[in-house]
Amino acid sequence: MPIKPCPKCQHQMLTPTTYGSDEIDVCQACGGLWFEKDEVNRMIDELHPDSPLDNYQQYFGEKLGDSELDCPDCKRQLQRYHLLADYHTEIDHCHHCDGSWVDREELQGVQQSPALRSALAELNQKINWKTYLFQFLSQMPVEYNLKSKSRPWVNWTLIALNVLIFAGYFFDEGRFIWVFSHLAAVPNEVLAGQQSWTLLTCIFLHGSVLHLLGNMYFLYVVGDNLEEALGHWRYLGLYLLCGIAASLAGALLRSSSDIPSVGASGAIAALFGMYLLWFRHASLTFMIVVYQKKLSAPWFFGIWLAFNLFGMLIGQSEVDYGAHIGGFVVGLLIGGWLKTKILRDNPLIDLLNRQEAVIRR
Repeated sequence: MPIKPCPKCQHQMLTPTTYGSDEIDVCQACGGLWFEKDEVNRMIDELHPDSPLDNYQQYFGEKLGDSELDCPDCKRQLQRYHLLADYHTEIDHCHHCDGSWVDREELQGVQQSPALRSALAELNQKINWKTYLFQFLSQMPVEYNLKSKSRPWVNWTLIALNVLIFAGYFFDEGRFIWVFSHLAAVPNEVLAGQQSWTLLTCIFLHGSVLHLLGNMYFLYVVGDNLEEALGHWRYLGLYLLCGIAASLAGALLRSSSDIPSVGASGAIAALFGMYLLWFRHASLTFMIVVYQKKLSAPWFFGIWLAFNLFGMLIGQSEVDYGAHIGGFVVGLLIGGWLKTKILRDNPLIDLLNRQEAVIRR
């Protein structure tokens, strides 16, 4: 096999290397890879055997013109393309010998191109009349995000548990009074060292049907993606930990209050913080009177946070804004601490968080 020069380094020779079932050429200096005809397709087929993609070149996005690089095989000028219409990693391709030059930082995008194409089609769906009607009637956002591939059984269990506990006391006045007396978090009592267990038990209680439905809907929306990213048991542990932290934050901000605090919203607010940092490519619809708009996660939760800060400033005592804001801050801290690991363990999420991903809203 003839020795080939690196298209990028020019004076550096490529080294033949076994990659999967093929032998490809790698530059030891810049880390770039030269794939001869069909070698990229075979690599993708090995990584994604169920993918319908049979020729990755046919899904190239916009042609960007001539490359500064020459083909190491036929010495002709390469052509530059976006990897996909909605993923703007640049690929250098030779039309004469059908080879492709892939920079080291571009390789992961090429490897995941079938999954990226499918994910971006899912994320970039247009709003339809069904989602508009649902949000108009319910005032709840519609989520556009990756569908979890594993069953979020912890999230389902948390939702079912909240519903069952609510049904067990809400329709009986005596039980309702007992539950709120013994299991709801009363700030001045908790901070005095009394009934400290209520920092946890209160997150499984709700004061009305609408309170329950609203919280469970948001838990359903964000919980499945977070559970898949974290794993079942880590997700459960963080949910409970965040719930306790949010309850404590609410108690500290209302330290003299004797009004019981209940609801899963503080724990869910912490999930919002993690979701914002790990799934910034996701979209949630926001309804302004009758106008529906897809917003990025930072914009949506930024508006949510503004409403909570405003409510706290004007002193609406019936809502525990301290638990909401405290939980959100805790979620941001945990999300930032774990972000590198989450993106490393979930390459598709990592790729979608990069600026090369084009998210249409």
